[in-house]
Amino acid sequence: MLKGFSYSIFDLNEINEVEALFSTPDLLGFNVTIPYKEKIIDYLDELSDEAEKIGAVNCVLIQDGKKIGYNTDAVGFEKTLLLHKKSHQDSALILGNGGAAKAVKYALDKHGISSKIISRNSEINFDNLDKETVQNHKIIVQCTPVGTFPNVEDCLNFPFEGLSKEHLIIDLIYNPNYTQFIIKASEKGAKTVNGYYMLEQQAEKAWEIWNFQKK
Repeated sequence: MLKGFSYSIFDLNEINEVEALFSTPDLLGFNVTIPYKEKIIDYLDELSDEAEKIGAVNCVLIQDGKKIGYNTDAVGFEKTLLLHKKSHQDSALILGNGGAAKAVKYALDKHGISSKIISRNSEINFDNLDKETVQNHKIIVQCTPVGTFPNVEDCLNFPFEGLSKEHLIIDLIYNPNYTQFIIKASEKGAKTVNGYYMLEQQAEKAWEIWNFQKK
């Protein structure tokens, strides 16, 4: 426990309720989660370079009356990726197109890893994604909330038969530890990683920001 600090949950029914949150006494900042990582931008005074390029914010700093948006998801995902990626894994499928998916794409682009976004409305979507496409992309990043507690039996419609031991599967969900997506991917021999390490690393980065150690 850090003396003199507390970390609390602020449940919002609508994004405009954040305006009242900004007036909370002694508030240094807060994290932003699904579904507000993109919507929060309209309520901020400025963005870090990374957050502006990504188009999503998951960390807000309040400094001298200014509300500044950062993205620490990209750092958390990048560290997770580099810890597990093998040299032959040079192209990726990103499942989902929300704020977390944007941070993932930013990190993949940074390391020269080509990627395709799969969503309900993309050209390649969850209805027509086929085994061959999965076989040709050795990194799969699951960025949707499907399978998160308490809906732990839910799973994306995905051609798991396209997976092999050559694949790296990163599911950004960390509760539960093993989503149905990870379980089914593991059954095909793929290397699987959940989102817990990413959670830790983005939190470390957020702590640096709130302590003005890194801008």
